[in-house]
Formats: sequence, C-alpha cells, structure tokens
Amino acid sequence: MGTLSGKIAWLTGAGSGIGQAGAVELAKAGATVVISGRRAEALEDTRKLVTAAGGEVHKLPLDVADRHQVAHAAKALLDGHGRCDILVNSAGVNVPKRYYRDLVPEDWDKVIGINLNGALYCITALLPAMRAQQDGLVINISSWLGRWVGYLGGAAYGASKHALATITHHLNIEEGMHGIRGCVIYPGEVATPILRARPVPPAQEDIDRMLKPDDLGRTIRFVAEQPPHVCLNEIVITPTWNRMYLGGKELPLVPKIG
Repeated sequence: MGTLSGKIAWLTGAGSGIGQAGAVELAKAGATVVISGRRAEALEDTRKLVTAAGGEVHKLPLDVADRHQVAHAAKALLDGHGRCDILVNSAGVNVPKRYYRDLVPEDWDKVIGINLNGALYCITALLPAMRAQQDGLVINISSWLGRWVGYLGGAAYGASKHALATITHHLNIEEGMHGIRGCVIYPGEVATPILRARPVPPAQEDIDRMLKPDDLGRTIRFVAEQPPHVCLNEIVITPTWNRMYLGGKELPLVPKIG
C-alpha cells in the first residue's frame, strides 16, 4: 500500500514538465491521478508514463483559463471519484514579448488567465467538496520570480506568480480551520518546455545545470505525503548553480541601457 493509497489527485498542466512529473510521483505513492491540460496528445504521453509506473490515471482535457470548462471538469471529477484530496495547479505560460516595451494587453490576459485565474477557478470549484470532507491539499506551482521580483519573467508573469502565492496563503488563513492546506512552491530555473518562450532560450550547457521536472515531482510528492496536521506553507527550491544569482550568457537580470 502506498502512502497516498485511496487519495484522488487532480493535476493541471499535466501534459509536460512539472505537472507531468508530479502526476507520475503521486501515482507511484498510490494516488489515483486525474490529469488535465489543453493538448490531448501530451496528456496521452503522461497517461502512458503513469501507467508504466504502475499508477491509475484518468484524462480530463481542459483549458483552465475557461472557468466554465473548469466547473464542468470539477463536477465530472467529483461525480466520478466522489472526492478530491489533492489539487496541483501546475498550468503555466509566459510569452516572448514580455517586457513593457512590447507587452500587449492580449498577452497580459493570456498569462494572467492561465497562471492565476486558472488556479483560482480550480480551487474554488473544489472547495465545497474539500470543506465537506474536512480535508484537502492545494499545491500551487509559482516561481522564483513569484517570491522575488526579477526582470527575467516580465510584468505579467511576475504579477501572476506573486498573486499565486497570495491566494495560497489566503487559503491557509481562511480554510485551515476546515482541514484544507495550501503550499506554494517557488522553483528556480527548471528544464521544461516553457524555456522555449523566452526571448532568447538558454544554452544546453545551462539547461543541463537546471532543476529537472523529476526534482519538482518528488517535491510535490513530499508535500502530499505529509500528515493532515502538517501544512508546508511554502517551499523555495533552486538549482545549486543558480543563475538568478550568477546570471548567464543570454540571461538579462536587468534591462539594457538605451
């Protein structure tokens, strides 16, 4: 019996990267995982990985930025499984044109809609069920740039990730009395597909030194395996070779002059 046997976990952004790794690790621990994302093919890749790891997995395609889709998906999950014990909000995007000199409202709306609003929609859709069962864990994947303000991510990404931390802490303030816990994880650079959205992608030698999705998967599992009376409010995890301190060939830590 795994430590999470009998638990139902819903992960968004589960088609790749951190969400995919989290699904595999929670399944290894015995949870039944429900995986969501916008791309059906990517979800199928995750399903195969979870199945290969011996886990039980169900696909629930979803665009988290659409609150009606989220409400429908949450109802389907609860109707099918009767409960949801763990929610991992891992869906996240950024855009290449992220700095004020070329940021457009449509890109702002896209980043906020997925990174922040999507997480809030999923949380509020599950809260009544979690209150009723007097138990629930929400893990929100923020960023180093959601803990400290930095130039790299741009205004929309930074705003969304800082706000994600705020809604996590408010969950603990308001819902801890109902047995509901929130943890916000602030990863430093992780070798995931989101790196391709940077104005200049990092060199492979730098990617090789970054955190791997599996590192975050194990962190998610660590949080989920804590007993119900333990709330890990926040975790900062970075590569030892931390370019947020050291910089990098293509990594601007401040804007160029002129």
